[in-house]
Amino acid sequence: MRQRVRFFIALRYLLGRSPEGSRYLRGAALGIAISMIPIMVTLIVSDGMIQGITDRYLELGTGHLQVYAYGPAQEEVSLLIPHIQDIEGVSLISPERDGLGIVVGPNGKTGVTLRSVSHNYIEYPGTRQYLSLLSGELSLSGPRSCLIGTKVAESIGAKPGDTIRLMTVKNTNTGNMIPRITALTVSGIVSSGYRELDSLWCFIPYDLGRSILSSDTSKSFLVIKTKNPYKGLESTAAVIQERLGDTSGVYNWKELQATQYQSFESTRQMLLLIMAIIVLVAAVNVASATSMLVVERRREIAILKSYGAAPFDISLLFSLGAGITGFIGSAIGIALGLGIGYTINEIIHGLEFILSGISSLYHGDPVVILNPSYYLERIPIVVNWSVVGILFVITVLGSMIAALGGARQAGKLLPVEILQKY
Repeated sequence: MRQRVRFFIALRYLLGRSPEGSRYLRGAALGIAISMIPIMVTLIVSDGMIQGITDRYLELGTGHLQVYAYGPAQEEVSLLIPHIQDIEGVSLISPERDGLGIVVGPNGKTGVTLRSVSHNYIEYPGTRQYLSLLSGELSLSGPRSCLIGTKVAESIGAKPGDTIRLMTVKNTNTGNMIPRITALTVSGIVSSGYRELDSLWCFIPYDLGRSILSSDTSKSFLVIKTKNPYKGLESTAAVIQERLGDTSGVYNWKELQATQYQSFESTRQMLLLIMAIIVLVAAVNVASATSMLVVERRREIAILKSYGAAPFDISLLFSLGAGITGFIGSAIGIALGLGIGYTINEIIHGLEFILSGISSLYHGDPVVILNPSYYLERIPIVVNWSVVGILFVITVLGSMIAALGGARQAGKLLPVEILQKY
């Protein structure tokens, strides 16, 4: 039997007018399509969340690389910049000094993470891409200006232009720690879109941080950003380490955020495992549909064998039918899943609007599905086409493999017994 004949008969079983094809194979294709929709939506949302959070940590948190100085250069890490500023692939080198403090505003006080950064860091395109300005101006042009996160602003009741007080501690010559009060002017209120990252942020100019944060109560390092943090970072770090020698330590973002990175990878692997199980369940439906189709198509099988069709031809025909079922079902499911995935933010906001309207009728609070304390305020749309392609191929091959039992049974049927009986 020619391949095009097998394909025609298999396609007729699936798309023809016969009730058997509609009842079994079409039902199995629908089941595959329905199972693929949540897989695609989950894949887009999870990849978008992981990519969005990771990018924010890279551009606003750890940077791509961090350099820590040992010995005399520890107090002023900017002295290391001339040694590494000409390295290929490095796009930003910014000194930073981080410490802790307490800010007091018009309506309260709260602890903050002080980040004294350079003007170049604020102006860097990657910083401005992910650091959203909610009010005021995104600048540290004043010697005592500051940028505060939304949660800090809410806690102390501050707005752009307000003067707030910052309390830090310093060591005396006798070893005692005494408080130090510094007046700051709020330049702007910022957000990274992920409150777990920016909930305690207070940016101040680097020179101000050097003067009010002692080396005993803060840490100083160089933030380095490269053209591509996901490719060639280890080689860049090795070149920097070679230039600086043993007087400094160079760490990439995977080392600095090892726990977070491993958590993301574990979550992703678990989601992929769940997706694989869903695909297997859908394949079982195809196997059941193929077996039932063989039972109701015994007369046609006998006729085909009477005209010279070999058992292998019959088995391959039904396997091909199962493969076409998986192909059409997965194609429809992937298309619908991508459509929902690409509009997931609009769907979520629509649900929030409807549920908030219903809640207001009962004097309830507005409904927030994506709490910014735990999730990104807006999910980036990321489609991993390689994974989509793998899922598609696995679904089609899984459908064919699952149907092998029923297909082999069809090939073993004896035409004489079937024709005598029917």
